[in-house]
Amino acid sequence: MQAMRPEIHTAAEPIPRREPTADAAWRIALAAAGGADRLAEAGQFAAFTLGEGAELRALPAGHPDASIAWHPGTGWELLLPAGDPRHGLLDLYLPICSATAVKPITVGHLGQSLDGFIATHAGESQFVTGRENILHLHRMRALSDAVVVGAGTIAADNPQLTTRHVAGPSPLRVIFDPSRRLAQDYRVFSDDSAPTLYVCARSLISPGESHFGFATIVPLDDGDGVTVVELMRVLRERSCKRIFVEGGGVTVSAFLEANLLDRLQMAIAPLIIGDGRPAIRLPARATLGDCHRPRYRVFRMGGDVLFDCELTTGGQATDEPSPDTPSVTRVI
Repeated sequence: MQAMRPEIHTAAEPIPRREPTADAAWRIALAAAGGADRLAEAGQFAAFTLGEGAELRALPAGHPDASIAWHPGTGWELLLPAGDPRHGLLDLYLPICSATAVKPITVGHLGQSLDGFIATHAGESQFVTGRENILHLHRMRALSDAVVVGAGTIAADNPQLTTRHVAGPSPLRVIFDPSRRLAQDYRVFSDDSAPTLYVCARSLISPGESHFGFATIVPLDDGDGVTVVELMRVLRERSCKRIFVEGGGVTVSAFLEANLLDRLQMAIAPLIIGDGRPAIRLPARATLGDCHRPRYRVFRMGGDVLFDCELTTGGQATDEPSPDTPSVTRVI
């Protein structure tokens, strides 16, 4: 594939429909996510291909047409060869699709510049990453039961947090604003395109107040400060098994510091901001040996590079190349 300048769309520009190969792979991913709980309860190995509609069709073990297989205890396995054009998209999303009520997952995501910023000092962040990463956000929403964003992201981007660019249901929108600094005129509060929770400190809610625009107010006790730990408890009680923490840097960092993320996705764009609003910020470590070096996978996403980091595995190892693999390989 030739290197090219990533296309940046504006909110007013529609994203073109994906090619049939991506559509087919995405239908498999949606069906896999929808069937995970049922297969986990059955507790049996099963292989599948995509049927005529949007449903998975079971196949005998070892059937050459099988695209994915369910393994009890571990989840989905990708059976397509690496050269299959559907392989990359399914490889990225099947770990998310494997989540169940018994084994839930929480994924954080940030899009940053080469020099580690998610926005300018003025808050401009639309769009640091390119079109393909925007589509990725919509796919992650469609696979998730809830999408969580902080007040800063709402104030800077005024997002809708729906799945309007891809097939699939819009998730529960969760706005985390402990100090209650947002106004009602943001789109997540002024439209009813998806159910919405507005999470803030109990002390800032008036007696009898239950809604903020179309959003349902969820009060959290703030004796020691409203925390993401309490937020996670609320979402798990609402049976949210796949939670997508979409931003911004403060919110994702809070989840990361509290050890609440199973995966962290960092999309790095070919952009240099110079100075601005930082991405991840955690308490400083004394030595590099104290730092976490997670297992990771790398995906090209248009002009961006996505690091998909697995945070819950033990050890610091990453996948080592085989002895025959060149030490330097051009991927873009």
